[in-house]
Amino acid sequence: MKPAYEHVEFGERCSVRVYNRRLPKIPFEWHHHPEYELTLTMNSQGKRYIGDTVAVYGDDDLVLVPPDLPHTWSSNRSINPSQPQVAIVVWFDGLWVQRLADLCPEYADLRNLLRRAACGLVFQEGAGTQMRAQLDRLLSANARERLAAVLDILVWLSDLPAQALTLPVAFDARAGATSGFGPDRLNRVLSLIDTQFAHPLKLATLAKAAGMSERTLTRHFTQHLGESVGQYIARVRIGHACRMLTDTAVPISVIAARCGFPNVPNFNRQFKATKQMTPVAYRQQFFGERNESSPSLTERSPSLETKPAAKGRRGPARRA
Repeated sequence: MKPAYEHVEFGERCSVRVYNRRLPKIPFEWHHHPEYELTLTMNSQGKRYIGDTVAVYGDDDLVLVPPDLPHTWSSNRSINPSQPQVAIVVWFDGLWVQRLADLCPEYADLRNLLRRAACGLVFQEGAGTQMRAQLDRLLSANARERLAAVLDILVWLSDLPAQALTLPVAFDARAGATSGFGPDRLNRVLSLIDTQFAHPLKLATLAKAAGMSERTLTRHFTQHLGESVGQYIARVRIGHACRMLTDTAVPISVIAARCGFPNVPNFNRQFKATKQMTPVAYRQQFFGERNESSPSLTERSPSLETKPAAKGRRGPARRA
């Protein structure tokens, strides 16, 4: 099942987006977006689908999803039937966090969080319950107070024990042992791509970061992510281009350059191949949706509304 692209509307004066989602049942909505997503799920039980993994979740489930990794939650019951199911969602941009860590030594630990989150993270039991203490600040009507709460939470999570959601250490059935290509080695490659996507990226440079040959990196990258290194880099660049197209009035030529495309024709060709429309058409469909103030905490922006899953569909197909 192809995941839907969802545009997250931050508002022109907000660095992060907080969404207080309350509903009788969390529906299956398979989607992706270029932002990191921290989700605290309360009063809900069901299945969590992230990448090619499926897991059962319960109350106070706390998960950090990296950019462009398809995901959804799908509930089967409420813990307290008299109350709505709640998902507190925080979206933030990885480059924004990286710049903050570079400029402010107080937030240097956030680099560690981004590195660990490359495969997605589910935090230790009890972390979600502890995060509840921040909900008043996180759901404040004051954007600055929300921002302060988000930063405090992210720093707290930087060193908190968590389990990677995808890409466990690969097992080589022929050798009868692990391949040695664990999440940490891939994290270094993904982190390099995430921070340097605007510049030319050579396979040799990425292989050196992973500490392996180009051939080995190519094989393991495809095995774990289901796509080539080049395809992944293109997807990251397109994702950032989508963000700029919808959130800014920057000319197409500037967006192409800032997102790592050598020229506008190349950008137009790759964008249309991915999104089935030109960058101009993509930007036009969001025209008029921008809100100069902060979006409502309890309302989903129109571009985030997705159609209900087809009747009888239980979840995404898992890769073998």
